[in-house]
Formats: sequence, structure tokens, C-alpha cells
Amino acid sequence: MPYDTLQDLPDSVKDNLPKHAQEIYRAAFNSAWEQYDQPEERRDNRSREETAHAVAWAAVKDKYEKKGDRWVAK
Repeated sequence: MPYDTLQDLPDSVKDNLPKHAQEIYRAAFNSAWEQYDQPEERRDNRSREETAHAVAWAAVKDKYEKKGDRWVAK
């Protein structure tokens, strides 16, 4: 289930990440959703959705870090 818009993202993403980080999350999730469509391409028996969310969070954490309650650019 790729995300068409930022408004489609989960509340945990929309309510916590700045807009640019949301854009990174969306792009990474959608890319991983397409890339890891076959179970043998995923690690640890994860579902396609779990894998895509993990990739998306990793992409965000590459450019942003959490300071207190806020996510800020590195």
C-alpha cells in the first residue's frame, strides 16, 4: 500500500516528523514497497509492509535525529 500523499502517512509519522522528513519517509516507503515485493527478498520473515516501514525509518534517521520530543535535521 504505497502512500500517494503526505496526508496518507500514518499518524505516527505525520504527527512527529517535519514535512521534509515526511517526504523522505514517503519516498523510501514507496520504493521499498516496490523493491521488496517477494518474501525471499526480506529479512527475518518480515511482511512487505514491515520491511517498507523499517526502510523508511532508516532513511529518515539518516538525515534527521530526535532531540527531546522533536525531530531535527542533522
